[in-house]
Amino acid sequence: MSARLGVLLVNLGTPDAPRPPEVRRYLREFLSDPRVLDINPVTRWLLLNLVILPLRPQRSARAYTKVWSEQGSPLLVHGRSLRAALAERLPTLPVVLAMRYGTPSIAAALDQLRADGCDHVVVLPLFPQYASSSTGSAVEAVYREAGRRWNTPMITVVPPFFDDLRFVEAFAQVGQPVLDELRPDHVLMSFHGLPERHMHKSDESGGHCLRSDDCCRKITDANRNCYRAQCFATARALAGRLGLSEGDWSVAFQSRLGRDPWIKPYTDERLVELARGGTKRLAVFCPAFVADCLETLEEIGMRADEDFRAAGGERLMLVPSLNAHPTWVDAVAGMIEEALPHGVRRRLAAEREAARE
Repeated sequence: MSARLGVLLVNLGTPDAPRPPEVRRYLREFLSDPRVLDINPVTRWLLLNLVILPLRPQRSARAYTKVWSEQGSPLLVHGRSLRAALAERLPTLPVVLAMRYGTPSIAAALDQLRADGCDHVVVLPLFPQYASSSTGSAVEAVYREAGRRWNTPMITVVPPFFDDLRFVEAFAQVGQPVLDELRPDHVLMSFHGLPERHMHKSDESGGHCLRSDDCCRKITDANRNCYRAQCFATARALAGRLGLSEGDWSVAFQSRLGRDPWIKPYTDERLVELARGGTKRLAVFCPAFVADCLETLEEIGMRADEDFRAAGGERLMLVPSLNAHPTWVDAVAGMIEEALPHGVRRRLAAEREAARE
């Protein structure tokens, strides 16, 4: 008997409620991860418990309140919608959603797949560009949880899809109506930021990442695991698909935290620079996020809009994320199927054909 397949979608996570206690619990789990705060364990504990957790939960809870709906956190709501749409697209495969931090947990998701009889799990980390603090942490957690089980499931991981044409096409289809409506003077591609030390640690050559101004101009052996280089590759592909000319678009990085240098340019500074330079209408894509969340809806859609207009801009429009857009659902289904061995893909096609009959 062949192993039964199941699909595990993994995103970053969200608090259970937009209140300080729930946000504090979420931040504690998130920032205790050594792949996220990759510093001395004692220093991490002191920073987390004496600086971050006494102050940040209140501020973050206020921000979450602005984007929370009756259905809950936008990241979780959109994740559930994607899962449901994907289950319809792949009717012979159980599909479950998990969060790296918070609920639904990876452990609970693997338990559910086991209850569904799945011996082989296809894992899709919902992070287009690879980072140790997102994709790396999620994959490590899946392997760790799978390894705790007596009957350990086989694991197949879908690789980062930063330059997958189906991913790029989905973002283009979501973004084109915004561009048609706004007729922007400039398009900004804003990606989540990371500390510069993460780029250096990903550079196995030890001499490429952030060593020159054009280190991210193309993907090479040295920077193939570099988050910043993959972000630029996404931006180039998306700009090309949208027909944007050089100078009409740029890249920046948001959400920096702390005093250590993070990858540049910074989104908040770039917004002001553009406004003061005469940009009146600005469209912002956030192609590091496949679902709308706090970082897109509140940080860009609200705070960045205020900063842009305060600096002299007139209108900033956030391009919605992919969420459960039909083109994105098809893209995800295609990436999952391509990650499978040929024989398994052939069996799935036969099962779908039989289900149609």
